[in-house]
Amino acid sequence: MERTVSEVARLAGVSVRTLRHYDAIGLLPPGRVAANGYRYYGRAELLRLQRILLLRELGVPLPGIARILDEQEEEVTALAGHREQLLQERQRLDAVLGAIDRTVAALSGDETVVDDEFFAGLSAARSRLRDDLAERYGEGAAEGFEKAVRETAGWTREDYERLGDEGRRLLLRMAAARDRGVQPDSPEGLELIELHYQGVLELWPATPSSYYGLADLIVDNADQRAIVELVDRDLPEWLAAGIRAYAMQRLGYRQNNGQTVRRAV
Repeated sequence: MERTVSEVARLAGVSVRTLRHYDAIGLLPPGRVAANGYRYYGRAELLRLQRILLLRELGVPLPGIARILDEQEEEVTALAGHREQLLQERQRLDAVLGAIDRTVAALSGDETVVDDEFFAGLSAARSRLRDDLAERYGEGAAEGFEKAVRETAGWTREDYERLGDEGRRLLLRMAAARDRGVQPDSPEGLELIELHYQGVLELWPATPSSYYGLADLIVDNADQRAIVELVDRDLPEWLAAGIRAYAMQRLGYRQNNGQTVRRAV
């Protein structure tokens, strides 16, 4: 059975942009491309995608994944090897989870997290976010994020906690609106999203395209999702839908629109 790129993205929990990127670098070409340009994926491609995602979970960079897949042709043997790698990585993943927990706890006002642990967790989360941005949107987006990190290099723990408090208050307002049945693309919903957008611009010169893409990070990036879910488990999808609607309705987002928006709208 063949599936379209949108069907595969939905099935695997990745973005269409990611699949197109994998195709562009030769990591995951579609099984066939129809005359109208539509990509179709069969069972072989789905199995290859499964292995790609497993290796990404292990932190293997994309060039390394390509080499591994080219060297391993037998699916059962390859998957058994990946399972062994996952077992070996359990300790590392536990450490990563601990770093996330400490960062979230500190941003939530937990004074038991000492500064060394706080900044170690923050640094690890930044590194993961930078890699995620590069994979999804290219090195340009990652470099923009790195610039923002450099501009906040002198921030203290109190600065981050102030920013975290402001962000939580906004998320609480969003959660309350969602509970009242406010739709994210409604006028009230978009007014709340505008506050989120302005907050993003304080740290990152987001273009209409990159702000639209931020919706995927809110849903798919474990660190970003955890921060939102700390306020409301059901809020990430609402916020993501609002970001997409705001980018299209207020920023004039269109595909391939790279104009940077820095002014208030």
